Amino acid sequence: MSPTSKNITPSCIEMIERLVSFDTTSHKENIQLIHFAADFLQGLGAETRLTWDESRRKANLFATIGPSGLPGIVLSGHTDVVPVDGQDWDGDPFDVVRRDDRLFGRGTADMKSFIAICLALAPEFAARPLALPIHFAFSYDEEVGCIGVRRLISDLGSLSVRPKLCIVGEPTEMQVIIGHKGKKNVLCHVHGKECHSALNDRGVNAVEIAADMVAFMRSLQKRIREQGPFDHGYDPPYSTVHTGTIHGGTALNIVPASCSFEFEIRNLPNHDSEALMAEIRGHAQDLVPEMLMIDGATGIMFDEYNTTSGLDTGEDDEAALLARHLSGANGPAGRVSFTTEAGLFHAAGIPAVVCGPGSIAQAHKPNEFIELSQVAQGEAFIRRLLDHMTRT
Repeated sequence: MSPTSKNITPSCIEMIERLVSFDTTSHKENIQLIHFAADFLQGLGAETRLTWDESRRKANLFATIGPSGLPGIVLSGHTDVVPVDGQDWDGDPFDVVRRDDRLFGRGTADMKSFIAICLALAPEFAARPLALPIHFAFSYDEEVGCIGVRRLISDLGSLSVRPKLCIVGEPTEMQVIIGHKGKKNVLCHVHGKECHSALNDRGVNAVEIAADMVAFMRSLQKRIREQGPFDHGYDPPYSTVHTGTIHGGTALNIVPASCSFEFEIRNLPNHDSEALMAEIRGHAQDLVPEMLMIDGATGIMFDEYNTTSGLDTGEDDEAALLARHLSGANGPAGRVSFTTEAGLFHAAGIPAVVCGPGSIAQAHKPNEFIELSQVAQGEAFIRRLLDHMTRT
Protein backbone atom coordinates (compact mmCIF):
# COMPACT_ATOMS: atom_id res chain seq x y z
CA MET A 1 0.00 0.00 0.00
CA SER A 2 1.36 3.42 -0.97
CA PRO A 3 2.07 5.87 1.87
CA THR A 4 -0.40 8.73 2.31
CA SER A 5 -0.15 12.19 3.84
CA LYS A 6 -1.05 10.63 7.22
CA ASN A 7 2.35 8.87 7.15
CA ILE A 8 4.37 12.10 6.92
CA THR A 9 6.50 13.02 9.90
CA PRO A 10 5.63 16.62 10.92
CA SER A 11 9.33 17.54 10.85
CA CYS A 12 9.37 16.85 7.09
CA ILE A 13 6.68 19.49 6.45
CA GLU A 14 8.41 21.91 8.80
CA MET A 15 11.72 21.38 7.01
CA ILE A 16 10.13 21.95 3.59
CA GLU A 17 8.67 25.22 4.88
CA ARG A 18 12.05 26.25 6.28
CA LEU A 19 14.03 25.48 3.11
CA VAL A 20 11.52 27.14 0.78
CA SER A 21 11.71 30.29 2.92
CA PHE A 22 15.32 30.77 1.74
CA ASP A 23 15.23 32.63 -1.59
CA THR A 24 17.97 30.68 -3.37
CA THR A 25 17.15 31.79 -6.90
CA SER A 26 20.20 30.95 -8.99
CA HIS A 27 21.32 34.56 -9.46
CA LYS A 28 21.26 35.04 -5.67
CA GLU A 29 23.33 33.47 -2.89
CA ASN A 30 22.50 30.16 -1.21
CA ILE A 31 24.83 30.48 1.76
CA GLN A 32 22.09 31.04 4.37
CA LEU A 33 20.47 27.72 3.46
CA ILE A 34 23.84 25.96 3.35
CA HIS A 35 24.84 27.29 6.78
CA PHE A 36 21.45 26.24 8.16
CA ALA A 37 21.84 22.69 6.81
CA ALA A 38 25.49 22.44 7.88
CA ASP A 39 24.72 23.62 11.42
CA PHE A 40 21.79 21.20 11.64
CA LEU A 41 23.90 18.24 10.52
CA GLN A 42 26.90 19.21 12.65
CA GLY A 43 24.56 19.19 15.62
CA LEU A 44 23.98 15.50 14.87
CA GLY A 45 27.70 14.79 14.79
CA ALA A 46 28.09 14.91 11.02
CA GLU A 47 31.41 15.76 9.40
CA THR A 48 30.87 18.61 6.94
CA ARG A 49 32.87 20.27 4.21
CA LEU A 50 32.05 23.19 1.92
CA THR A 51 33.21 24.00 -1.59
CA TRP A 52 32.73 27.60 -2.69
CA ASP A 53 32.22 29.66 -5.80
CA GLU A 54 34.57 32.57 -6.53
CA SER A 55 32.35 35.11 -4.77
CA ARG A 56 32.02 32.94 -1.65
CA ARG A 57 28.30 33.79 -1.70
CA LYS A 58 27.47 30.29 -2.85
CA ALA A 59 28.64 26.92 -1.61
CA ASN A 60 28.12 23.19 -1.86
CA LEU A 61 27.71 21.14 1.30
CA PHE A 62 29.00 17.56 1.66
CA ALA A 63 28.17 16.00 5.02
CA THR A 64 28.69 12.49 6.39
CA ILE A 65 27.00 10.55 9.17
CA GLY A 66 28.24 7.08 10.08
CA PRO A 67 31.44 5.05 10.09
CA SER A 68 34.54 6.41 8.37
CA GLY A 69 36.78 4.52 5.99
CA LEU A 70 33.90 2.79 4.20
CA PRO A 71 32.20 3.55 0.86
CA GLY A 72 28.84 5.14 1.59
CA ILE A 73 25.67 6.21 -0.19
CA VAL A 74 25.13 9.80 -1.37
CA LEU A 75 21.78 11.57 -1.23
CA SER A 76 22.15 14.51 -3.59
CA GLY A 77 20.09 17.58 -4.38
CA HIS A 78 20.50 21.14 -5.62
CA THR A 79 19.59 24.08 -3.42
CA ASP A 80 18.96 26.68 -6.13
CA VAL A 81 15.60 27.42 -7.73
CA VAL A 82 14.51 29.19 -10.91
CA PRO A 83 13.28 32.80 -10.85
CA VAL A 84 9.71 33.80 -10.03
CA ASP A 85 10.01 37.11 -11.91
CA GLY A 86 7.09 37.72 -14.24
CA GLN A 87 5.14 34.72 -12.96
CA ASP A 88 1.59 35.08 -11.62
CA TRP A 89 1.68 33.53 -8.14
CA ASP A 90 -1.36 33.48 -5.86
CA GLY A 91 0.84 34.33 -2.86
CA ASP A 92 4.42 34.69 -1.71
CA PRO A 93 6.43 32.01 -3.59
CA PHE A 94 8.79 31.64 -0.62
CA ASP A 95 6.08 31.08 1.97
CA VAL A 96 4.69 27.54 1.74
CA VAL A 97 0.90 27.30 1.56
CA ARG A 98 -0.88 24.00 2.24
CA ARG A 99 -4.07 23.55 0.21
CA ASP A 100 -5.95 20.51 -1.10
CA ASP A 101 -3.25 18.05 0.03
CA ARG A 102 -0.61 20.05 -1.79
CA LEU A 103 2.26 22.25 -0.67
CA PHE A 104 2.67 25.34 -2.86
CA GLY A 105 5.92 27.28 -3.08
CA ARG A 106 9.00 27.77 -5.22
CA GLY A 107 11.15 24.67 -4.97
CA THR A 108 8.53 22.40 -3.41
CA ALA A 109 8.77 20.09 -6.41
CA ASP A 110 12.20 21.05 -7.74
CA MET A 111 13.72 20.02 -5.39
CA LYS A 112 13.73 21.24 -1.82
CA SER A 113 11.22 18.66 -0.63
CA PHE A 114 13.77 15.89 -1.23
CA ILE A 115 16.47 17.81 0.63
CA ALA A 116 14.01 18.53 3.44
CA ILE A 117 13.11 14.84 3.82
CA CYS A 118 16.82 13.96 3.98
CA LEU A 119 17.45 16.57 6.68
CA ALA A 120 14.32 15.74 8.65
CA LEU A 121 15.31 12.07 8.84
CA ALA A 122 19.02 12.74 9.44
CA PRO A 123 18.55 12.49 13.25
CA GLU A 124 17.36 8.91 12.74
CA PHE A 125 20.46 8.10 10.67
CA ALA A 126 22.58 9.58 13.44
CA ALA A 127 20.80 7.46 16.05
CA ARG A 128 21.23 4.14 14.22
CA PRO A 129 24.31 1.88 14.16
CA LEU A 130 24.95 2.35 10.45
CA ALA A 131 26.98 -0.27 8.65
CA LEU A 132 27.85 2.29 5.95
CA PRO A 133 28.09 6.08 6.02
CA ILE A 134 25.32 8.22 4.59
CA HIS A 135 26.45 11.31 2.69
CA PHE A 136 24.39 14.43 2.02
CA ALA A 137 25.46 16.43 -1.05
CA PHE A 138 23.68 19.76 -1.55
CA SER A 139 24.84 21.90 -4.47
CA TYR A 140 24.47 25.39 -5.94
CA ASP A 141 23.66 26.57 -9.48
CA GLU A 142 22.25 23.37 -10.91
CA GLU A 143 19.55 25.30 -12.74
CA VAL A 144 22.10 27.27 -14.77
CA GLY A 145 24.25 24.39 -15.95
CA CYS A 146 25.02 21.99 -13.08
CA ILE A 147 27.86 24.33 -12.13
CA GLY A 148 28.35 23.93 -8.40
CA VAL A 149 28.27 20.15 -8.20
CA ARG A 150 31.34 19.92 -10.42
CA ARG A 151 33.42 21.44 -7.62
CA LEU A 152 31.81 19.16 -5.05
CA ILE A 153 32.59 16.07 -7.14
CA SER A 154 36.15 17.26 -7.75
CA ASP A 155 36.60 17.72 -4.01
CA LEU A 156 35.50 14.12 -3.40
CA GLY A 157 38.77 13.08 -5.01
CA SER A 158 40.51 14.06 -1.80
CA LEU A 159 38.53 11.52 0.24
CA SER A 160 40.32 8.35 1.31
CA VAL A 161 37.29 6.30 0.25
CA ARG A 162 34.92 7.35 -2.51
CA PRO A 163 31.15 6.85 -2.21
CA LYS A 164 29.81 3.60 -3.67
CA LEU A 165 26.69 5.10 -5.29
CA CYS A 166 24.53 8.21 -5.50
CA ILE A 167 20.78 8.86 -5.50
CA VAL A 168 19.83 12.24 -6.96
CA GLY A 169 16.40 13.30 -5.74
CA GLU A 170 15.10 15.25 -8.73
CA PRO A 171 11.30 15.09 -9.07
CA THR A 172 10.44 11.81 -10.81
CA GLU A 173 7.25 10.96 -8.88
CA MET A 174 9.44 8.40 -7.09
CA GLN A 175 10.09 6.50 -10.31
CA VAL A 176 13.65 5.18 -10.60
CA ILE A 177 15.47 6.78 -13.53
CA ILE A 178 18.65 5.14 -14.84
CA GLY A 179 19.19 7.20 -17.97
CA HIS A 180 18.98 10.79 -19.11
CA LYS A 181 20.25 12.82 -22.02
CA GLY A 182 23.43 14.85 -21.96
CA LYS A 183 23.42 18.55 -22.75
CA LYS A 184 25.81 20.91 -24.49
CA ASN A 185 25.21 24.69 -24.49
CA VAL A 186 26.95 26.68 -27.22
CA LEU A 187 27.19 30.36 -28.13
CA CYS A 188 28.06 31.01 -31.77
CA HIS A 189 29.29 34.45 -32.81
CA VAL A 190 29.52 35.48 -36.47
CA HIS A 191 31.94 38.32 -37.25
CA GLY A 192 30.91 39.99 -40.51
CA LYS A 193 31.80 43.26 -42.23
CA GLU A 194 29.57 46.31 -42.01
CA CYS A 195 28.68 48.49 -44.98
CA HIS A 196 25.76 50.35 -46.57
CA SER A 197 23.07 47.91 -47.67
CA ALA A 198 23.05 49.48 -51.16
CA LEU A 199 26.62 48.18 -51.52
CA ASN A 200 26.07 44.84 -49.85
CA ASP A 201 28.52 43.05 -52.15
CA ARG A 202 31.28 44.83 -50.19
CA GLY A 203 30.14 43.53 -46.81
CA VAL A 204 29.67 40.23 -45.03
CA ASN A 205 26.17 39.88 -43.64
CA ALA A 206 26.58 38.29 -40.22
CA VAL A 207 22.83 37.76 -39.80
CA GLU A 208 22.60 35.85 -43.08
CA ILE A 209 25.60 33.69 -42.18
CA ALA A 210 24.03 32.97 -38.80
CA ALA A 211 20.74 32.14 -40.50
CA ASP A 212 22.58 29.69 -42.75
CA MET A 213 24.07 28.03 -39.67
CA VAL A 214 20.68 27.80 -37.97
CA ALA A 215 19.14 26.34 -41.13
CA PHE A 216 21.94 23.75 -41.27
CA MET A 217 21.25 22.72 -37.68
CA ARG A 218 17.55 22.47 -38.49
CA SER A 219 18.38 20.07 -41.31
CA LEU A 220 20.67 18.17 -38.94
CA GLN A 221 17.76 17.81 -36.52
CA LYS A 222 15.51 16.60 -39.33
CA ARG A 223 18.05 13.91 -40.27
CA ILE A 224 18.37 12.73 -36.67
CA ARG A 225 14.60 12.68 -36.26
CA GLU A 226 14.23 10.50 -39.35
CA GLN A 227 17.37 8.34 -39.19
CA GLY A 228 18.30 8.22 -35.51
CA PRO A 229 20.03 6.81 -33.60
CA PHE A 230 16.95 5.99 -31.53
CA ASP A 231 16.28 4.91 -27.97
CA HIS A 232 12.57 4.56 -27.35
CA GLY A 233 13.06 4.78 -23.61
CA TYR A 234 13.26 8.55 -24.17
CA ASP A 235 10.69 11.10 -25.29
CA PRO A 236 11.55 12.12 -27.94
CA PRO A 237 13.56 8.97 -28.70
CA TYR A 238 16.45 10.78 -30.39
CA SER A 239 18.97 13.55 -29.75
CA THR A 240 17.72 17.10 -30.23
CA VAL A 241 19.37 20.23 -31.61
CA HIS A 242 17.67 23.50 -30.73
CA THR A 243 18.39 27.21 -31.35
CA GLY A 244 17.06 29.31 -28.49
CA THR A 245 18.21 32.92 -29.00
CA ILE A 246 19.57 35.06 -31.83
CA HIS A 247 20.71 38.70 -31.84
CA GLY A 248 22.14 40.74 -34.69
CA GLY A 249 21.96 43.84 -36.80
CA THR A 250 21.46 47.52 -36.03
CA ALA A 251 19.38 48.98 -38.89
CA LEU A 252 17.71 47.76 -42.06
CA ASN A 253 20.02 49.75 -44.34
CA ILE A 254 23.25 48.50 -42.69
CA VAL A 255 24.82 45.16 -43.54
CA PRO A 256 25.24 43.70 -40.04
CA ALA A 257 28.76 43.15 -38.77
CA SER A 258 27.76 40.96 -35.86
CA CYS A 259 25.28 38.23 -35.00
CA SER A 260 25.22 35.78 -32.10
CA PHE A 261 22.95 32.86 -31.40
CA GLU A 262 22.73 30.21 -28.71
CA PHE A 263 21.94 26.57 -29.34
CA GLU A 264 21.89 23.36 -27.39
CA ILE A 265 22.38 19.68 -28.09
CA ARG A 266 20.53 17.20 -25.88
CA ASN A 267 22.08 13.91 -26.83
CA LEU A 268 21.21 10.33 -26.06
CA PRO A 269 23.92 8.88 -23.81
CA ASN A 270 25.14 6.65 -26.65
CA HIS A 271 25.08 9.47 -29.24
CA ASP A 272 28.29 11.48 -29.17
CA SER A 273 27.54 15.21 -28.95
CA GLU A 274 31.12 15.93 -30.06
CA ALA A 275 30.39 14.23 -33.38
CA LEU A 276 27.38 16.50 -33.87
CA MET A 277 29.48 19.54 -32.98
CA ALA A 278 32.08 18.42 -35.53
CA GLU A 279 29.40 18.52 -38.24
CA ILE A 280 28.29 21.99 -37.16
CA ARG A 281 31.86 23.26 -37.08
CA GLY A 282 32.47 21.67 -40.46
CA HIS A 283 29.59 23.57 -42.00
CA ALA A 284 30.93 26.79 -40.49
CA GLN A 285 34.30 26.14 -42.09
CA ASP A 286 32.58 25.72 -45.45
CA LEU A 287 31.17 29.25 -45.10
CA VAL A 288 34.31 31.01 -43.91
CA PRO A 289 36.39 31.09 -47.17
CA GLU A 290 33.78 33.22 -48.95
CA MET A 291 33.68 35.55 -45.93
CA LEU A 292 37.46 35.92 -45.91
CA MET A 293 37.47 36.90 -49.57
CA ILE A 294 35.69 40.10 -48.50
CA ASP A 295 37.56 40.75 -45.25
CA GLY A 296 40.26 38.80 -43.45
CA ALA A 297 38.90 39.75 -40.02
CA THR A 298 35.61 37.91 -40.51
CA GLY A 299 34.87 34.47 -39.13
CA ILE A 300 32.67 32.19 -37.04
CA MET A 301 33.52 31.40 -33.42
CA PHE A 302 32.01 28.89 -31.01
CA ASP A 303 31.96 29.02 -27.22
CA GLU A 304 30.90 25.69 -25.73
CA TYR A 305 30.18 27.20 -22.34
CA ASN A 306 28.58 24.22 -20.63
CA THR A 307 28.56 20.48 -21.18
CA THR A 308 26.80 18.02 -18.86
CA SER A 309 27.20 14.28 -19.22
CA GLY A 310 24.29 12.00 -19.95
CA LEU A 311 23.40 9.15 -17.61
CA ASP A 312 23.39 5.50 -18.62
CA THR A 313 23.24 3.25 -15.57
CA GLY A 314 22.67 -0.43 -16.19
CA GLU A 315 19.46 -2.12 -15.04
CA ASP A 316 21.55 -4.54 -12.98
CA ASP A 317 23.88 -1.91 -11.52
CA GLU A 318 23.91 -1.86 -7.71
CA ALA A 319 22.55 1.71 -7.67
CA ALA A 320 19.61 0.76 -9.89
CA LEU A 321 18.82 -2.42 -7.98
CA LEU A 322 18.93 -0.63 -4.62
CA ALA A 323 16.75 2.27 -5.77
CA ARG A 324 14.16 -0.07 -7.26
CA HIS A 325 14.11 -2.04 -4.02
CA LEU A 326 13.66 1.11 -1.94
CA SER A 327 10.91 2.43 -4.20
CA GLY A 328 9.07 -0.88 -4.36
CA ALA A 329 9.15 -0.77 -8.15
CA ASN A 330 8.27 -3.99 -9.97
CA GLY A 331 8.86 -2.90 -13.54
CA PRO A 332 11.97 -1.69 -15.36
CA ALA A 333 13.55 1.64 -14.51
CA GLY A 334 12.88 4.64 -16.72
CA ARG A 335 14.70 7.30 -18.73
CA VAL A 336 14.10 11.04 -19.11
CA SER A 337 15.10 13.74 -21.56
CA PHE A 338 16.00 16.42 -19.01
CA THR A 339 19.52 16.57 -17.61
CA THR A 340 20.55 16.16 -13.96
CA GLU A 341 23.65 16.10 -11.80
CA ALA A 342 23.49 12.29 -11.82
CA GLY A 343 25.32 12.20 -15.15
CA LEU A 344 28.26 14.06 -13.61
CA PHE A 345 28.45 11.73 -10.60
CA HIS A 346 28.29 8.74 -12.93
CA ALA A 347 31.00 10.17 -15.21
CA ALA A 348 33.20 10.63 -12.13
CA GLY A 349 32.96 6.93 -11.33
CA ILE A 350 30.15 7.11 -8.76
CA PRO A 351 27.21 5.05 -10.12
CA ALA A 352 24.05 7.15 -9.94
CA VAL A 353 20.31 7.02 -10.38
CA VAL A 354 17.59 9.68 -10.17
CA CYS A 355 14.59 9.20 -7.88
CA GLY A 356 12.70 11.83 -5.94
CA PRO A 357 9.28 13.12 -4.91
CA GLY A 358 7.23 15.52 -6.98
CA SER A 359 6.56 15.95 -10.68
CA ILE A 360 8.81 17.68 -13.18
CA ALA A 361 5.57 18.91 -14.78
CA GLN A 362 5.13 21.27 -11.80
CA ALA A 363 8.71 22.55 -11.84
CA HIS A 364 9.50 26.13 -12.92
CA LYS A 365 5.82 27.13 -13.07
CA PRO A 366 3.91 29.74 -11.07
CA ASN A 367 2.16 28.13 -8.11
CA GLU A 368 4.63 25.23 -8.14
CA PHE A 369 3.46 22.47 -5.81
CA ILE A 370 4.12 18.98 -4.54
CA GLU A 371 1.45 16.47 -3.60
CA LEU A 372 1.58 15.44 0.06
CA SER A 373 1.33 11.82 -1.11
CA GLN A 374 4.64 12.36 -2.91
CA VAL A 375 6.23 13.68 0.27
CA ALA A 376 4.99 10.56 2.04
CA GLN A 377 6.47 8.30 -0.64
CA GLY A 378 9.76 10.18 -0.46
CA GLU A 379 9.90 9.75 3.30
CA ALA A 380 9.09 6.03 2.99
CA PHE A 381 11.92 5.65 0.45
CA ILE A 382 14.49 7.26 2.79
CA ARG A 383 13.23 5.20 5.75
CA ARG A 384 13.73 2.00 3.76
CA LEU A 385 17.24 3.20 2.96
CA LEU A 386 17.82 3.76 6.67
CA ASP A 387 16.70 0.20 7.43
CA HIS A 388 18.83 -1.15 4.59
CA MET A 389 21.96 0.61 5.82
CA THR A 390 21.36 -0.49 9.40
CA ARG A 391 21.08 -4.17 8.63
CA THR A 392 23.59 -4.32 5.75
